[in-house]
Amino acid sequence: MKSLQIVMCGLLLAACMVLPVSTGAQPQAAGRHGPPGRKPAPSANTAPIIPDDGPPPTVSFMTDRDPSTYKPLPRQDFLIVHATVLDGAGHRFDDADVLVRDGKIVAVGSGLDGGSARVIDARNRWVTPGIVDPHSHNGTYSMPLTSIDNESSDVSEMSSPIAADTWIEHAINSQDASFLYALKGGVTTLQVLPGSTPQIGGRAVTLHTIPAPTVAAMKFPGAPQGLKMSCGENAKGYFGGKGQKPTSRQGEMSNLRDIFYQADAYRQRWRHYQRDPKGPPPARDLKLETLAAVLDGDLLVNIHCYRADDMAEMQALASEFKFKITAFHHAVEGYKDPDLFRKTGTCAVVWPDWWGFKMEANDGIRENAAILDAAGVCVTLHSDSPVIGQHLNIEAAKAAGAGRHMGLAEPPEHVITWITSNPARVLGLQDRIGTLAPGYDADIVIWSGNPFSVYAQADLVTIDGAVAYDRADPAHQPVSDFQLGRKAGGTGQ
Repeated sequence: MKSLQIVMCGLLLAACMVLPVSTGAQPQAAGRHGPPGRKPAPSANTAPIIPDDGPPPTVSFMTDRDPSTYKPLPRQDFLIVHATVLDGAGHRFDDADVLVRDGKIVAVGSGLDGGSARVIDARNRWVTPGIVDPHSHNGTYSMPLTSIDNESSDVSEMSSPIAADTWIEHAINSQDASFLYALKGGVTTLQVLPGSTPQIGGRAVTLHTIPAPTVAAMKFPGAPQGLKMSCGENAKGYFGGKGQKPTSRQGEMSNLRDIFYQADAYRQRWRHYQRDPKGPPPARDLKLETLAAVLDGDLLVNIHCYRADDMAEMQALASEFKFKITAFHHAVEGYKDPDLFRKTGTCAVVWPDWWGFKMEANDGIRENAAILDAAGVCVTLHSDSPVIGQHLNIEAAKAAGAGRHMGLAEPPEHVITWITSNPARVLGLQDRIGTLAPGYDADIVIWSGNPFSVYAQADLVTIDGAVAYDRADPAHQPVSDFQLGRKAGGTGQ
């Protein structure tokens, strides 16, 4: 038996050394990397091929081929006066003012002096940070859908369960009208994620909801990049149905552990080359490059997961390979074990009332968000749909209402964090958006009334202090190319 174990360990080690090869430039030196000392537990089949015998050198797997070209819309300084302000940090200010200069929030208070700034009277209206949607498929799951989307939608690369080498921004149609409908609903920033059929769907992108001819012109400058992963029914159902691995949950975990072992070996080879650059550099592999960035702590990991036991398995995977899960998305059974989130600082990105549409969603409950929130978990609502993305304020209201019904009542100044500062944290932008405080980007919504009322509408939306949408001014009501043409019921004149 011992000799068989030795043979098997040798085979595993050899498998880790056989890496797929793809062409491309070398990973760039400099940039950020994770903390030193990321070592797998020493054993026959986890020890790195090149010993990790010191702090990592400055090799980065985070080259951005398409950097942001975003430029703020034309803007002016302004002072909002006499508003009910929910600041996104848990505070409410009545009859309050918000001063904005040079695209940044300067002050929130009463009786502020705006000097020559434009004055906006918000009496009887409410002001909040711009809504942040941490889970969108806008631009790739464009409505209306066509027959081609059944088998070749741009939302996912379906040729392999491991699509870590793909970037969703390379598929996004910036002309999708859903972006502007979201803007009309108060959304100023959203994260577009790949779909959940592959186990590793690829890299995400964070965008502003502005009209633009290219994705690069919408990209949030300096936003950290995310990665989409999934667990549960989707991968085993799709790929198993085609006779491919995985056909089971255990097959899914086997795939993930195998590819992360390969990624760690790949990372160590590059570190070794940086320490001793003799001979040719390691062959570049885009899949392993993405996962090496995860191991370095440079990508924010977002995992589609429904069941509590599946989330526990993914946390065990993260613990084994020493990376952090930023958020579980959907998480309909999160209420069963809040410690799955609280112990690691993982956020829960949830719906208020979706359940029963697939087997792993059968135990979803309306009170999920409120229970997790009461347990001290970072909770945020999300769309996952171009329709829901137009009224995330009402999604938050529904979740709060369910909590109130079971005795977990929270005031508006707390509920607003579920769609502002908490999702900003999921995006790694908690120090720039999601809160009305000095120095933050002036992404602001002026609502016609309480934003958690079904009658409330976004009257004015600013991004970086520029008016992006104004319900009272057609000049600030952008439309997509998809919407141009004859008006419904009109004469075309």
